[in-house]
Amino acid sequence: MVIEYVGQIIRQVIADMREQRYEEEGIGSSYLFRVDQDTIIDATKCGNLARFINHSCNPNCYAKIISVESQKKIVIYSRQPISVNKEITYDYKFPIEETKIPCLCGADSCRGSLN
Repeated sequence: MVIEYVGQIIRQVIADMREQRYEEEGIGSSYLFRVDQDTIIDATKCGNLARFINHSCNPNCYAKIISVESQKKIVIYSRQPISVNKEITYDYKFPIEETKIPCLCGADSCRGSLN
């Protein structure tokens, strides 16, 4: 285990409203992580360092949803030993959409987009 992704637990309706508000306020990035169909963790304003972990098409970590006392949590686990000063990354696994988000991970196996 590397770190838990923490933030406010919200429903999809609230996540949609917040995403729009963040755009209107000029907040460059929002940190919304889907747990399941109904639940999102919003780390935009009250998260931890996990929100700054970048995407990679060839990551050294992965995200896993676990249950602790019937509460779902997102935990980042290492795939391999990670050296000091090595960037921690995981695959965001965004859903496939028509409008593509360019990937800039630089991996040899880069897919070219986050979705």
